Amino acid sequence: MTRTALAPVFSGDGRIEFADRSYADPGPGQLLLGVQANALCGTDRDQYFGGSSVVPGHEAAGTVIAAGEGTGVPVGSRGAVFLMDFCGECRSCRLGATNQCLAKRADMGFTHDGGYGPYELVHETNFFPVTDDIEIGNATMLLDVMGTSRHALGRAALVRQDVESVYIAGAGPIGLGLAVMSKFLHGADVPVYISDISQWRLDFAESFGAIPVLADDLKAVGDPDIAFDSSGKEVARRAALDILGKRGALICVGHGETVTIDVSSDLIAPEHAILGSEYFRYDEMTANLELLQANQELIGRVISHRRPVADIREAFALFLAGETGKVVVTQEIAS
Repeated sequence: MTRTALAPVFSGDGRIEFADRSYADPGPGQLLLGVQANALCGTDRDQYFGGSSVVPGHEAAGTVIAAGEGTGVPVGSRGAVFLMDFCGECRSCRLGATNQCLAKRADMGFTHDGGYGPYELVHETNFFPVTDDIEIGNATMLLDVMGTSRHALGRAALVRQDVESVYIAGAGPIGLGLAVMSKFLHGADVPVYISDISQWRLDFAESFGAIPVLADDLKAVGDPDIAFDSSGKEVARRAALDILGKRGALICVGHGETVTIDVSSDLIAPEHAILGSEYFRYDEMTANLELLQANQELIGRVISHRRPVADIREAFALFLAGETGKVVVTQEIAS
């Protein structure tokens, strides 16, 4: 059996239209979700302007409406979708490094239909159930905002444990998530500096306890123990390295441009480390759910705008204007 429903089609150059889309029943090991929320991400920009053959959306949450043979998740379960449909069997997966799967079956919203449509067909293994106390829009916070940020903080901890100050380049949604999660993991008294070229974003980050600084004037930051680049900009990475304290670590979270280093002065003499951090591990979601349960009002405030899927064009216009936190597109469960 297949279902047919209207779904947004990204045809390029910022055009989004609605057209019929067919969705198959779940096969063995699969779940069919009625999508209820999907958070916009800067990565969607490529599909928004370049078009997409699949329905985008990789920060989805919804309810299981049908379950395939051999699954253990009951129909009616609510949860979030892990972007990477990991195999569970390769060397990386056996170690729990599901974000580094060597045989991914899909990247949801990029290679297969994602969460801007009314349905999403996923494997049970990349569906993460949430408890009834979690509002379904807030469940999307478990993904890029909490998951990607906490994983990056964990990467930094591999190098530096005695953290007394944090610097974040870029106050977009990932930078904001890093600021919030830094406060949770390192303590409210640890200063978390954040820079951006947008005053609106700096003001919004300040409301979560971060210390705003302009991107072209970092003197107030001092010499932070760990630094994160969520902007993907070479100039931001270079500036972070220039102020990083001895034994410090720069964690690159934002994809994008390159950075040029002098091995002696940037790495050897100060014993700096530069690490990459890609998404997060599926097994990290359990601890983040506990954190969300205990702090749902605060974390939910990262979502500055919610719009129904019928207004998805307006949602993207808001988000791309650069004066939002997370923007979440919502819809009722399709029958």
